Amino acid sequence: MTLEFDMNYEDAYREVYEMVKPKYKLFTAGPVACFPEVLAIMSVQMFSHRSAEAKAVHVDTLERLKKFLEADKGEIILFPSSGTGFMEASVRNTVPRGEKVLVTVIGAFGKRFADVVNSNGRKAVVLEKEPGQAVKPEELDEALRKNPDVHAVTITYNETSTGVLNPLPELAKVVHEHDKLLFVDAVSAMGGADIRFDEWGIDLVFASSQKAFGVPPGLAVAAVSERVFEIAEKMPERGWYFDLPLYKEFNEKKKGTPSTPPLPQIFGLNVVLRIVEKMGGKKAWLDMYRKRSGMIREGVREMGLGILAEPGYESPTITAVVVPEGMKGVDVYNAMRERGLELAKGYGSVAEKTFRIGNMGYVTFEDIREMLDNLREVIEKLRKK
Repeated sequence: MTLEFDMNYEDAYREVYEMVKPKYKLFTAGPVACFPEVLAIMSVQMFSHRSAEAKAVHVDTLERLKKFLEADKGEIILFPSSGTGFMEASVRNTVPRGEKVLVTVIGAFGKRFADVVNSNGRKAVVLEKEPGQAVKPEELDEALRKNPDVHAVTITYNETSTGVLNPLPELAKVVHEHDKLLFVDAVSAMGGADIRFDEWGIDLVFASSQKAFGVPPGLAVAAVSERVFEIAEKMPERGWYFDLPLYKEFNEKKKGTPSTPPLPQIFGLNVVLRIVEKMGGKKAWLDMYRKRSGMIREGVREMGLGILAEPGYESPTITAVVVPEGMKGVDVYNAMRERGLELAKGYGSVAEKTFRIGNMGYVTFEDIREMLDNLREVIEKLRKK
């Protein structure tokens, strides 16, 4: 893409570019490297978000997301926010003040959901596992039997801090058996792990643009069940910015959002969903993610390093690597950065003993091979210190 400047302020662009120009190949937890096609479409000149063109893109994006999430019975909602906005929306729209939510915690972002519940005047009942472990169906069943008065259950599908993928279909079945609302944080899962909204009986599943879809941050997306809207319509003080029924009304009547959306991100997401289609569809796209993460785990294990996630529950989008005794995760991160490769530091309670390798967004298999070759050299040098 060639930039052309019609005014006399090219130097203003150059000054900022020097501050932000790409220096590293990204294997981060997000934001991630964006597809060139995404960056290209996001550079188009802006127009009104109430225009016919904006409405057409909005509707088309909703339809493509509905297909990707297998959510024929769900309403697709676009928020001009990060994914955390949907955490707050799920609570404010469906759970009365003072009532309880069962929050499953397998890492730092599960804890964030608990904080959101409590900060909105509701009570989080926490089912917490050790870092690296997933929630098992029998554990969730026991927690719900002990807490039959909770209104909803939250599940972090893919925990970015530990690299663990929860067994969502099995957990969703348990929630359904107890007839509770199910809220799924799929921020680092959507686009990289399978989601079958209708089949699994999910009530609200949300994500952000800057993870597996490979789009810059600023847009949150969700699929929402009719049951949520029925409850929300009667919920007092659910707010305005994250009022789910209001968004549904605007989808139907205005073909847009109540407040101004991040149009470039919507354009970028639409392009990614078309790339999925041209690649061969959802299965081919998810297979790509499985191959990426498998290649990374195999390479890491060959170096004698550990994987934090318990076997069988490894994330398809990010790997938390356990460093050897006497080594710190941040040392690996810093050494790789010096080589022009940006991984992700350890996060939360396991920050010191881990580093993380993301494979979301615009990452090629050649990029992964290059990263692993450099990582091998870095680990060998640090072991000799």
